[in-house]
Amino acid sequence: MIAMTLPAVPVPDIVSALIGDCMPKHVLDAELDSVMAAREVGRFRPLDFDDDRADRERELSRLARANKVLAAYDPGLIVRSGGAR
Repeated sequence: MIAMTLPAVPVPDIVSALIGDCMPKHVLDAELDSVMAAREVGRFRPLDFDDDRADRERELSRLARANKVLAAYDPGLIVRSGGAR
């Protein structure tokens, strides 16, 4: 079997709104929180400064909490620190 990679296609706003209406609010909040935390994790350099290290750990914790909610709803929604997958 040959695996094909499909190009990313933008989702129209109305379609994403319809999808969002079908999901519980706490899952939508967790999804937004996880994407924001993943973006913030990428900003910090873990070995440079103690403040950056502490901030990075805080964002990783936030990402883990949000992913716990997402995984309970649908394991395919998990966000990694490199971004959404």
